[in-house]
Amino acid sequence: MTAMRPPLTALYVPGDRPDRVAKALTAGADIVIVDLEDAVAPSHKAEARSALAALLTAEAPDAPRVQVRVNVRGSAWHDDDLAAVATLPAEIDVRLPKVASSADVESVRAALPGRGVHALIESALGVERAFEIASAGVAGVALGEADLRSQLGLGAGDEGLAWIRSRLVTASAAADLPAPMMSVYADVRDRDGLAASCAAGRTLGMLGRTAIHPAQLAVIEAAFLPSADQVERARQIVERVGTALADDTGTVVLEDGTFLDVAMVEAARRVLLLAEH
Repeated sequence: MTAMRPPLTALYVPGDRPDRVAKALTAGADIVIVDLEDAVAPSHKAEARSALAALLTAEAPDAPRVQVRVNVRGSAWHDDDLAAVATLPAEIDVRLPKVASSADVESVRAALPGRGVHALIESALGVERAFEIASAGVAGVALGEADLRSQLGLGAGDEGLAWIRSRLVTASAAADLPAPMMSVYADVRDRDGLAASCAAGRTLGMLGRTAIHPAQLAVIEAAFLPSADQVERARQIVERVGTALADDTGTVVLEDGTFLDVAMVEAARRVLLLAEH
């Protein structure tokens, strides 16, 4: 089976704005997240929910992946949101906010069997249970950083979130999940700040980022794509490994005597996969 390129961009769009949903689906994001939660006022929840089927049943060969962010478990809208998602094509995933335990995930998986669940961790308790949540059968985990900043009293910037982001990266890897995407960068006009923040997250092992405006997509993608030098180095490693010998420890010995371990080869292949974007 050919490996799929990991997504780098995910675009949020309000579910009660059909015009924006239609535009988002053609904006070039790898994933479109139709939001029924924070972006939709309580008085518009039913309207947004009822519009899902008409918006998301049409198929196109180049269409992005789609997720629906439902309202938090225990809210007045949660069960109806799940019922609406259940009527959608099976490839449309659910994005579950404010996950604090594996029980939150298990409840949604029971209601939507076979459908991918992406868990948003937005509290200190959720962070402390990151591996438990990542091991609960989810398709991926991510941070909801606005609520975390408020709860923990963190200032602006990336420094206060570095440990928390690393915690999520480690939990994802330990649960054999993809590297987590970064949370949204709220200042749509600050392209330089967005690029710098993406670079900080990439250093920690995060991959890709959610966006709230199509103008952010190109900046995010560029920040997470490998450089030409990185691609060339990766290509050389993979090509030369094909004729190399492995010793008893699994180390690959190139013809020129250079030693590469298996992890380095796998990292090179990941770089080449990303370069296919």
